[in-house]
Amino acid sequence: MLNIPQVIASELSLNLENVESALELLNEGATIPFIARYRKERTGSLNEIQLRDIQERFNYLQELEQRRQFILDAIASQNKLSEPLKAQITACLQKNELEDLYLPYKPKKRTRATIAREKGLTSLAEWVKNQNQSEDGQKAKGKRQEVISLSQEAEKYVSDSVNSSEEALSGARDILAEEIAEKAELRAYLREFILNNGTFVSQIKKDYPEGSTKYEMYRSFTCKLTKIAPHNILALYRGEGEKILSLDVDFEEERAINYLESKIIKTKNPEIKQFYQETIKDSFNRLLKPALLRDVRSEMKIWADTESIKTFEANLRELLLSPPAGMKPTMGIDPGFRTGCKVAILSETGQFLEYQAIFPHNGSEKRNLAKNSLKKLIQKYHIALIAIGNGTASRETDDFVTEVLKEIDTKPIKVMVNESGASIYSASDVAISEFPDLDVTVRGAISIGRRLQDPLAELVKIDPKSIGIGQYQHDVDQKLLKQKLEETVESCVNYVGVDLNTASKELLVFVSGINSTIANNIVQYRNEKGVFKNRKELLKVKKLGSKTFELAGGFLRIRDGDNPLDNTAVHPESYPIVKKISSDLKVPLTEITQLNQHLKKLDLKQYITDEIGLPTLQDIIQELEKPGRDPRAEFQYATFKEGVTEITDLKEGMILEGVVTNVVNFGAFVDIGVHQDGLVHISQMCDRFVSDVTEVVRVGQVVKVRVLEVNEKLKRIGLSMKN
Repeated sequence: MLNIPQVIASELSLNLENVESALELLNEGATIPFIARYRKERTGSLNEIQLRDIQERFNYLQELEQRRQFILDAIASQNKLSEPLKAQITACLQKNELEDLYLPYKPKKRTRATIAREKGLTSLAEWVKNQNQSEDGQKAKGKRQEVISLSQEAEKYVSDSVNSSEEALSGARDILAEEIAEKAELRAYLREFILNNGTFVSQIKKDYPEGSTKYEMYRSFTCKLTKIAPHNILALYRGEGEKILSLDVDFEEERAINYLESKIIKTKNPEIKQFYQETIKDSFNRLLKPALLRDVRSEMKIWADTESIKTFEANLRELLLSPPAGMKPTMGIDPGFRTGCKVAILSETGQFLEYQAIFPHNGSEKRNLAKNSLKKLIQKYHIALIAIGNGTASRETDDFVTEVLKEIDTKPIKVMVNESGASIYSASDVAISEFPDLDVTVRGAISIGRRLQDPLAELVKIDPKSIGIGQYQHDVDQKLLKQKLEETVESCVNYVGVDLNTASKELLVFVSGINSTIANNIVQYRNEKGVFKNRKELLKVKKLGSKTFELAGGFLRIRDGDNPLDNTAVHPESYPIVKKISSDLKVPLTEITQLNQHLKKLDLKQYITDEIGLPTLQDIIQELEKPGRDPRAEFQYATFKEGVTEITDLKEGMILEGVVTNVVNFGAFVDIGVHQDGLVHISQMCDRFVSDVTEVVRVGQVVKVRVLEVNEKLKRIGLSMKN
């Protein structure tokens, strides 16, 4: 039986006790954010990444263990489970190695080898194998006999079902070819050989003339498997699936066959040697090569999926953790030409207050009316933030708002907001539930405004795949993508913390320990009873018991409540320690914000207990130094260049400010305010060599770029960030 914790500890270079503790906590139903934040003593301060690695490897090894047991039982039922084979199977830590060992014993459809065995040719195949001995091996066994030719031996097998000696030898060859193809050690070596030495080769099919397809770069494309980028693999597979590309994996087949001959052929008998050479070629071309290429292509797809999803995760994390402009009175504008601009007013808590449609792009009379309407709204609601969606008519609307602001004394901060996915949200069940009586365009304006106030709280309502980040998202493993993106959202939500009295149920559901039922019950309780006054009140929520309270309590915040600690990341279970610290420092708990100057005097060791160790105490002190702080970065926004609103306004050499909207393996896309993102290729990131784009840029980052080239026909903009 495999000792899974020991294997994981060894593979991940972690302490065994810490791995065992982490697995125990996971088994008890604890979430990864909770374990990483509040159970550091038990796990040796393992972080979220390490905990997810442990969880993933544990699940993999559990599945492997179940499959291993099935295989052992299946082979044993055939009375073929020898001790050496059992030892090999027991030692396997990878699924493909396990399946290679099982292959000779796996039930299969009728093959050429099966038919040959049915004809009674197994003995002939065994006789040929016996002849495949070295001269020394035969002498040592005392089996040196008169040489019998293959055809002579094969004649003995001619029968009603076998018409000739040639047919008998052909059947024996089929049996031996299948045995060769099913040898685990040979398959493993050749699979690795192809992965290390193979090359992807693609061609565009003749039906597609030059310049007629988006796969033009793959018209005559070759790249080593070891050097190809993930996005290239996904593009090649998609092009092949669309029947535009033909795709092959080339490798030195002669070297592979030579390897097989060196491992299999032992005899010096020319006739047997030739027979085996023919058998090996047949086994390789008919059985091994097709199977191994399927394996290799599958492994490359898994790798490309994994790497692309990692990029997607990183982009989503940066987007969700984008600095909030703050909960202030906000105007959200969904721009439009003919249909006008939808203007939504939001309170400092994100509550929808009023809506108007204005038509600033439909003649001077309507423009003046729109100006007056906007001025009145800004003054009436003391607007501090104006969020303008970056879709159609965005720059024209931005210029219009700039005109309006010149004519009033108050100067709200005006920001262009990425509206990707806003239309998806507007028509979603979530939006309909929130605003059943509003038009979809108004819901879009509300979403745009809220994205500026608090990106995380609003973006969790949208399927991450609709936000416009990542690459080839529809081509990767959808189950894995969904899992990883949900993990990312969960991690971000719990990292920032959630305001219990304003959070939507869509945000609450990502809090550690809270499911959709409990999230609904929290909102319902809040609607019926009013705002929560303290964290303990959560226990009055239907179906929210002590276990859920333990997992969720530290991540939920209550501003201006009964207990100042409820607005911090200090877990309720640690309140007694904080009260003792407060008492020792002679500072009332109600004056928690004034503790900072006294905290450095503390000797934390005196507060260590069996439950709370130094790591947790250090976290508590860090939290008390800045109680209720938002861990996200300071808010920044880009200022687009006046007069540059369309791709036709761009000129080579222009220096512009923009916002990174997407990061991919080969570069970053930047919104420069012309309705079409430009690409900064990885080679144009900076003056030094860059191997990883994420070392230089992140989604949401404000950057300065230089226009390198503009292709209006293809709507492509090349940008550089080099000095």
